[in-house]
Amino acid sequence: MSGTSRRFLKKSQERMRFAVHPLFLLFGVYYAFTGRIFLFLVTTLVALMHEFGHAAMAARYGYRLNRVVLMPYGALVSGDIEGIGLKEEIAVALAGPLVNAVTALLFVALWWFIPDAYPYTDVAAYASGAIAAVNLLPAYPLDGGRVFYCLVEKKWGAKAASRAARGAGLLFGTALFALFVYSCFVSLNPTVLFFAAFLFAGALGGGGAAYVRIRVDYSREMKRGLEVRRVAVREDCTLKKMLSFLRRGRYTEFIVYDGEGGFLCELSEEDFVKMLENAPLYSPVSLQIHRQ
Repeated sequence: MSGTSRRFLKKSQERMRFAVHPLFLLFGVYYAFTGRIFLFLVTTLVALMHEFGHAAMAARYGYRLNRVVLMPYGALVSGDIEGIGLKEEIAVALAGPLVNAVTALLFVALWWFIPDAYPYTDVAAYASGAIAAVNLLPAYPLDGGRVFYCLVEKKWGAKAASRAARGAGLLFGTALFALFVYSCFVSLNPTVLFFAAFLFAGALGGGGAAYVRIRVDYSREMKRGLEVRRVAVREDCTLKKMLSFLRRGRYTEFIVYDGEGGFLCELSEEDFVKMLENAPLYSPVSLQIHRQ
């Protein structure tokens, strides 16, 4: 098996895992001492809704984002989306801001029909709108930066996309740091500094904290033995459905049968990965077998 074999996440019924970054707690203490703990809690909830939007869209395409880390500026969802198409990756990136934008619009509509609700929902509405807008900035690793990356990669390749996206992150990070320096003379705003640090970290190589494309080398596992799973599917089974059978840390082989139960062929994990490179995710496996 190739040391750079593409791997995918576990089935979608697995539970979401949560982790807390130490700076998240420090950030919470700061907001508590400044009397803004409610804003902190609401912003965290809105950020979680944002990340679950990413996870739901990824699950729609057969991928799994299964770990959320609470950070001082919100939250980050992580997982393996290796093999996903550029269009699907853009959709996953935009799903988070879309959830926040819809939430903000719902609150605004609520104010229109029930004006008395405004004092109880204004913080959530403004926080939702702000997170949606900020994440559309074309700075990696923000969602807008991921979209920017995919668009550049499609036209000029991954190397150019990486340079452009990280350059944009440095540019916006520098602008925010300058804004923080300015706030020191007007009205101190540490949040801007935290956000600038986040962009700098992403631009300088901290992208591993969010959902990423990854490749896994199983050479070490092969030395001590790697479990092999054999999965039988019918010829009209879609590639997306087959993708859900893959397991991290296990090698999967597919046995393909026709509609009458007759044996057609066996596919190794490498064979299946090659199909995914150029085939539509919802195409039946039989169509790809006949093309090869």
